[in-house]
Amino acid sequence: MKCKLLNIPFLPKNKVKAVIVDGRVSDNFINNLKYMDINMIKTPYCKELYSAISYHPDILLHPINGKDVVVAPNVYDDLEKPLKKYGLNVIKGETVLRRNYPDNIAYNIGRVSNFAIHNLKYTDKVTLKLLEKSGVELIHVKQGYSKCSICIVNERAIITSDRGIAKTIEKYGIDTLVISPGYIDLTGLDYGFIGGASGLIAKNKIAFSGFLSHHPDYDRILEFLANYSVEPVFLENDKLKDIGSIIPILEMAY
Repeated sequence: MKCKLLNIPFLPKNKVKAVIVDGRVSDNFINNLKYMDINMIKTPYCKELYSAISYHPDILLHPINGKDVVVAPNVYDDLEKPLKKYGLNVIKGETVLRRNYPDNIAYNIGRVSNFAIHNLKYTDKVTLKLLEKSGVELIHVKQGYSKCSICIVNERAIITSDRGIAKTIEKYGIDTLVISPGYIDLTGLDYGFIGGASGLIAKNKIAFSGFLSHHPDYDRILEFLANYSVEPVFLENDKLKDIGSIIPILEMAY
């Protein structure tokens, strides 16, 4: 039985063809993406990480551009074939992920416009070299979970609860909506992050892992999205959950 699609009045013409998602996402989540004709690559379990983030795409890999993607050695063998199926050049990272911070953040790099935002002391060296080779400008921040912390609206706008990231990125001309921390579930931890609960599925559509209405900044977020003509799509009829981002591949490289 097909699940009811949430808040999607029509199918976008310029949607992505595939996304990388946490291997534990629900059937409802999967069916809603399938209804939009979006394929999925589900991440494998990484035994070296603690349970809450053990499947998180934004922990396990980092897309350099529309063609190259760096994958942690821990799960490289599991992801190489599924990613190559979509024509991606799959590169093994140097950093082996380990359980605790900062040994689990090497690939959790925020990307907006031509900027890569991360605590550069801990960025995987292979990934760093590829970013530099691609002409991406590196921005250092204290927050190691940069990708988790940044919800990308478009190349000129982000949403985050991290004031340090906001203060830094605004200097580069990126419009930033700062929201209240918390109100996003992450099993086993106090709360998750807005970037980890979202991902672009078209140039003007952003998917969320649950309803924004559970967040106290609901109205501000919707207004901010509307200002950039970006439509929210809700894949679950529940509270937002940090699932390690919904990472688009092929037609978009965010």
